[in-house]
Amino acid sequence: MVDWTALALSSGMLVGVARAMPQASVSSATAPSITLSTAVASPSVPLSSPVPSQIPLPPKQAWCPSEIFCAGELLQTVNLAAAYSDPKTFVDKPTSKSSHDVLAAFDAIGNTTATEGDIVTFLDTNFRGEGLELEAVALSNFNDNPAFLNNVSDPLVRAFSQTVHGYWTSLIRNTNQTALCQEGTESGPCESTLIALNHTFVVPGGRFREQYYWDSYWIVQGLIKSELFDTVKDTLENFMDEIQNFGFIPNGGRIYYLDRSQPPLFIHMLSDYVAATNDTSVLDRALPLAEKELAWWATQRTVNVTSPFTNKTYALAHYAVNNTAPRPESYLTDYLTANDPTLQTPLTADERSNLYAELASGAETGWDYSSRWAKEPLAGTATNQNPVLRSLNVRSIIPVCLNSILYKAHTLLADLYDSQNNATAASTHRNTADVFRSGVLDLFWDASKLAFYDFNLTANARSSIYSAATFYPLWNGIIPDELLSSSQNAFGFFAALNMVLNRYNGTFPVTFIQTGLQWDAPNAWPPHQYIALEALRALPSNITSNPLPTPNGTQSTFDLIPSGQIGVSEDALPAQAIAPGKNASQSGPSADVSKLNGTVVNGGNKTDGEGWAATLQRELANRYIASALCSWHATGGEIQGLLPRLSDQELNVTQSVNNTGNMFEKFSISEIDSAGRGGEYTVQAGFGWTNGAVLWVASNFGDKLVAPECPDVLQSAAATSGTTSTGGSGNNAASSARAPAAFVAAIALFAALAML
Repeated sequence: MVDWTALALSSGMLVGVARAMPQASVSSATAPSITLSTAVASPSVPLSSPVPSQIPLPPKQAWCPSEIFCAGELLQTVNLAAAYSDPKTFVDKPTSKSSHDVLAAFDAIGNTTATEGDIVTFLDTNFRGEGLELEAVALSNFNDNPAFLNNVSDPLVRAFSQTVHGYWTSLIRNTNQTALCQEGTESGPCESTLIALNHTFVVPGGRFREQYYWDSYWIVQGLIKSELFDTVKDTLENFMDEIQNFGFIPNGGRIYYLDRSQPPLFIHMLSDYVAATNDTSVLDRALPLAEKELAWWATQRTVNVTSPFTNKTYALAHYAVNNTAPRPESYLTDYLTANDPTLQTPLTADERSNLYAELASGAETGWDYSSRWAKEPLAGTATNQNPVLRSLNVRSIIPVCLNSILYKAHTLLADLYDSQNNATAASTHRNTADVFRSGVLDLFWDASKLAFYDFNLTANARSSIYSAATFYPLWNGIIPDELLSSSQNAFGFFAALNMVLNRYNGTFPVTFIQTGLQWDAPNAWPPHQYIALEALRALPSNITSNPLPTPNGTQSTFDLIPSGQIGVSEDALPAQAIAPGKNASQSGPSADVSKLNGTVVNGGNKTDGEGWAATLQRELANRYIASALCSWHATGGEIQGLLPRLSDQELNVTQSVNNTGNMFEKFSISEIDSAGRGGEYTVQAGFGWTNGAVLWVASNFGDKLVAPECPDVLQSAAATSGTTSTGGSGNNAASSARAPAAFVAAIALFAALAML
């Protein structure tokens, strides 16, 4: 169904930050006025209710020593009280008193006898609003009309791109020096989880109110198109500070992320900045620190893998976090996953510790969570993903995406050393890159299926789960010979993308497996649309100049996909709604409901003589812009003279009467006027990487983009409200299974566990 609840929650929760800026030109003279909404403690049970019984505390985590915000009695008790709908809210709230005073106040209420009201009073008395250590900042060099807009020929798409360009002014932050706490001492004025940064940065948006690692790659792509080069450099300087201070770049700018990183795209960003600005002065500091980051991945995240196909051994990377407690920012969700009251046999302490490590490792991947990482990908249901999460096997997966990124990081670093006339260092990194390339092609490439798959150490075999990770090697410059030697094979590699564009209304999903997890179908994420486009652009013209293949008259575009490639039968694919209570056909030519003559719905205009790769690029670029623009319009976005605001009747459907348009973190395979769904938190708006990908697409495909045909909001809601699908319908399906109401049934179990 259309996820209007998610849209409403996003627009309601994200006051100021989540909303679109006014359509008029943004002034850069002063910092934008941004209201940072803060959550008020409000449990879902009576204040007189006792806080639920607890299992024994997990071990202290050496990397996170805070007695307030890290694993310990206070954090566990506050989370079990479920005072906030999002566990991240609490750990982002600075204390209003010294650590000593806060801990004394907590000891005074006694966690074994505390009521919900006691916890609410404790929180209201001892903590300030989340995010207050950050402040909006003016962009003194902001240009309302960057040059890339000249590449966009359609007036509406150009105006929308200019609007998105303006959103940087609402997402730019500085550390608020006057609100910082004195860290490292119990007697300081307050305590906070913020990692203070020395330079400005762009936040993704919503609950992600600090700088994030891999999000910043796509933010940087957009900032470069927006000619905000100083902000790009500031972003890099912040990352360099973190490498210098911690030895690696953490997941995000909070102390509770200091046990994990994210996909290592720092060198990619550095290379893009130097290429865009020719500012090589940054390399004096950056190159040694790039070496330090790669050394961290080599020593902390690398294992030797012997190929069962060639018997060769490669040093390859995996995600593997050393963690034996719930993640502080997701404490409640992790706790309830490990201590699910529906479990007939409770997990042992060792099993819980192992699960917590897997959950943290899944977060390090950036794909938290996906069937891609699970031993039992179909163990859960649409409303309860705990079973599949308990089968996570992240640390035993050698990911194709991570090792492709590291291959390119070494090649880019070699190029940067060449620019510094350091041939020895360049040669060293090219040799290392060659090892990664050989390992990627040996372990991950399946020539019979024409796709890349992760390698599973547990099974000593390739995974059978097809995902958007298949595009990462081509994006990073690894192209198998089977693709370079055959146009038919090269198209076969992208045949699933062609099927999606013809069969669905939206963009390319993470997987074709519907689990309720946010990194599975039906969700389609902006970075993957960018990566698929870059993968298409990586192919040489001699194998892409033929016209787009078409199925015969009795088949759908599904039949063009190589046998076994996506691992899902046609009748098990996600459904596409076409009318109230009715889905499109699951087979035959009528399944391709978005197919048009020479193009697809919202795929731009056919061009004579266009090769198949150019066709897919045009169609996907247009479909992505359609998803971003139409969901923004459905939540109140308007452009004077080009795109009138929807009526209050229509905006009532999306609960956006008081909103001015949202840019969402994720979209859908089947809809272009709605956000994605599933996962541990309410869908977020803002949104850094979505905006960056829009600007990159507008710059690179501007002459191919046309104004989308957005669905009628009233008809769309009616068409999808009664649709039958196996994919689940709730935006927050995963967390609903672990919501506070579950505590009522869980109290007896927790009490019993506490006696073990």
